Amino acid sequence: MALEVTGKLHKVFDVQQVTDKFSKRELVLELGGKYPQLVLFQLTGKRCGDIDEYRVGDSLRVEFALRGREWKGRQGEIRYFNSLDISKLERVEARAADAGSPADVDDVDVPF
Repeated sequence: MALEVTGKLHKVFDVQQVTDKFSKRELVLELGGKYPQLVLFQLTGKRCGDIDEYRVGDSLRVEFALRGREWKGRQGEIRYFNSLDISKLERVEARAADAGSPADVDDVDVPF
């Protein structure tokens, strides 16, 4: 299930080598609206460099998948984690009326 959101690039982190075969790179998008949200997304594997051509402040359209997993600790406690895995990034040209303002949270396309 692919989801889509448009927002302003707020921060880009360095690549993290999690295991020998798995690396990830996180980035934060600012989603506008009455109460702007800072949302963490991730690129994994060979896609880690996909963010290199963009700069903080750029408006981006992001296609992503919502992922979730269960984790069991050493003492038996169970926790759940979510991640937003990016499949596609592209720059959005700001319209004259929208220049400099991030997209609304309402721009999230959630198919039901």
